[in-house]
Amino acid sequence: MTGFSPSVLPPAFLPHSDAPDCWVDRLLLAGPGGEECLHLGVPLDRDALRALVDEQSVRLAAVGLGPGGTAALRLPPSVAFVAVLLACWRLGAQVALLDHRLTDHEIDAAVARLAPQVLVGSAHRSAAALRGFSEVDPVAVPLADGRPARTGHALIQLSSGSTGPAKVIARTASDLLRELDCYRRLVEFPGEGERVVLLASVVHVLGLVGGLLNSLHARVALTVPERMTAAGILTEVAAGDRPTTLIGVPFHAELLAGAVAPPPLPRLRRMIVAGELVRPGLPALFTERYGVPLGTMYGMTETGVIATDLSGTLHPAKRPVHGMRLRLVKGELQIGTASSPYPGLDDPTRWSDGWLHTRDAAEPVDDGLVTVLGRLDSQVSIGGLKVDLTEVEQALTALSDVREAVVVFDDGAIEAYLATEPGADLDAVQGLLARRLAAYKRPRRFARLDPLPRTSTGKLLRDPAALRASAATAAPAG
Repeated sequence: MTGFSPSVLPPAFLPHSDAPDCWVDRLLLAGPGGEECLHLGVPLDRDALRALVDEQSVRLAAVGLGPGGTAALRLPPSVAFVAVLLACWRLGAQVALLDHRLTDHEIDAAVARLAPQVLVGSAHRSAAALRGFSEVDPVAVPLADGRPARTGHALIQLSSGSTGPAKVIARTASDLLRELDCYRRLVEFPGEGERVVLLASVVHVLGLVGGLLNSLHARVALTVPERMTAAGILTEVAAGDRPTTLIGVPFHAELLAGAVAPPPLPRLRRMIVAGELVRPGLPALFTERYGVPLGTMYGMTETGVIATDLSGTLHPAKRPVHGMRLRLVKGELQIGTASSPYPGLDDPTRWSDGWLHTRDAAEPVDDGLVTVLGRLDSQVSIGGLKVDLTEVEQALTALSDVREAVVVFDDGAIEAYLATEPGADLDAVQGLLARRLAAYKRPRRFARLDPLPRTSTGKLLRDPAALRASAATAAPAG
């Protein structure tokens, strides 16, 4: 068992209580009224945002939402999303975030599972898929079968579901404020007077806390590009006059690293990505293209940010954030938490005795650093020999003809799903792989999928059945 030294969160930073408006107005909406805080197509200052939150608070109270109530939000990235979220919290309600890209069937299933008293959706259809934000009119509908909050959590989220069914994850206001304090202590994370161009979804923890809430709390101007294409993102970065940080997932870094002749970006400070491991070579490629670091973070929906390498100098190692207690037990990284983040779920394989089981493999590094190796369940046995599927993926993505790879184990065999460069020959790819990996580590089956399927958070999908179904609709590739 290996431990990492903990540090203590100053009690003064924690909210005095979870009473309505105790922390939303004091910590998120405070600041000079004329100061720009959001830019989704047009700039929005704090006075205007406070007025919108006031308006939504009245609307939500009119349909019965109040202290101890429950609301589910099905809104695309928008000013309305921000206003409704903050209004719900100001009223003392528990908020569940539902990705607006889910189908009606998936939304119905989530609502049946969570039983919110109010469902807030859009009166209009969301913008096209490549649009970064929408202009929507939120509509709050009371639900007859809804139940009041059964716990004191402020936020309910569903995990990405990249490896299986989504988990229900809950966090208190104190949890969120602790994470904001962690960001405040990271000197290389965006601070007052700077600007964030946010590419990650605000429904999920990176975009929500690291992007939206931290920007409001730290008085950072938050911008969402109009179009989530390489050209649209770069245009938005170039338009700002403040030191700028891009925040997204590795997919976004890959997209930008592949941009041809990007414009000069003198205000770009760095890009920060989280959500999954970056492929070998991507940090160096991104820095070569833009002259700034590709920083990385490791975190979970259950806890938020856990460890960071914002300068790109520690890769693949990361330094745990302030107050984070980590330990390794039989190769698994575990996080110290006072209570389980899974309401109603009593599963000692996920949380027990004050420790969250991440199911991620890791190894300690000198000076308190940690290197996350990938999913613990990515280690499989082939003929009695251990194979790490993450190692196989990285060997594939290190090949020049392979842009992305997902390697899974199913029905006793290793399978590889690849996105390749145009004209790439899979026989040649397999030949190159044979020089890098022992025979027992190499995939038995290959399929070409371009693009590879992703979850709503941008993570590569790793469910074997779903990958096989996607491959069945594509031309046989090997």
